[in-house]
Amino acid sequence: MLNRTAVLAQSFLVAASFAVPSFAADDAALKKDMTSVIALQGLPCGQVVAVKVNGDNDYACTCKDGNRYRVHMNAAGRVVVEKQK
Repeated sequence: MLNRTAVLAQSFLVAASFAVPSFAADDAALKKDMTSVIALQGLPCGQVVAVKVNGDNDYACTCKDGNRYRVHMNAAGRVVVEKQK
């Protein structure tokens, strides 16, 4: 019984160590995507350095130059970028 518990604990530890890098990769891709969306709207940003997920298709982005934007999808299915104070 003790062996099974030890093996199970090791399995969870190994699985968790593989999961952490995938979250970091998704975060970098999300930042790059948000940078592109903001630039396509013609708004100043440069590079998104932080993204907070507010909900489904709703993000709060902070740019390297200090600008903050909310990127979300409206009821018509269009992407909207709003400058935040």
